[in-house]
Amino acid sequence: MIEKETDLFKPVKSYLEHHGYKVHAEVDRCDIVAEREGELTIIELKKHFSVALLTQAVERQRITDRVYVAVPVPDGRTVPFNYRGMVLLLKRLEIGLLLVHISDTAFRVEAALHPLNYTVLKDRKRQRTVTREIKGRVGEYNTGGSRATDKQITLYRQNTVQVALYLDILGPSSPAALRSAGTCRKTGSILRKNYYGWFIKPARGLYVLSKKGREDLNDYPELLSYYRSLFYKRFPEDGAAGSKGADI
Repeated sequence: MIEKETDLFKPVKSYLEHHGYKVHAEVDRCDIVAEREGELTIIELKKHFSVALLTQAVERQRITDRVYVAVPVPDGRTVPFNYRGMVLLLKRLEIGLLLVHISDTAFRVEAALHPLNYTVLKDRKRQRTVTREIKGRVGEYNTGGSRATDKQITLYRQNTVQVALYLDILGPSSPAALRSAGTCRKTGSILRKNYYGWFIKPARGLYVLSKKGREDLNDYPELLSYYRSLFYKRFPEDGAAGSKGADI
């Protein structure tokens, strides 16, 4: 039983991985970006076939020729309602179709239609944005089809979590000191913009983690584990010291 779009993510992800793709969720507003041998494939997930779904899929064709929509097959049916009309329209738009059959005990994904090459000029800047995002991620923590953008792990949020954790470990630090410890080259911008309200500047050139920042870090246990391990592999002598930060 499909109750929300995220219910489609696991079956489609498993299907793609079975066919040799590396799967990334929620990249630059795309539900799923899959890559294999340097080629990008985008899949948009929807509970129902709709104009909104087609609009999303056509917009994704600016990034890659390989765009699919994935929709569930209602219980007791072999294809969705108005299947013939759906396929006719998708063929005209050169968009692929994945049908997701889900029962209480199993699921099956069927590639009912593969996309043709789309002739509209590609947005190379958007391609680079998607590619840079998926190459920079250290793990896959999102669920495709989710619209809870405040919880999605984007590359920016991932880098901000690392900066915040390292501040918590090191105490008051400059952007240069944090970069030397291993944070990204945009560390200074992350601290200055302070988009999530995680940082405080107590003195010129120095930043500390705010109380809100320390509390919010608890929402990212997997990222914290990854970056903490990375830090103490690089600086094992600091392992016994623990966090030097103080509540603000």
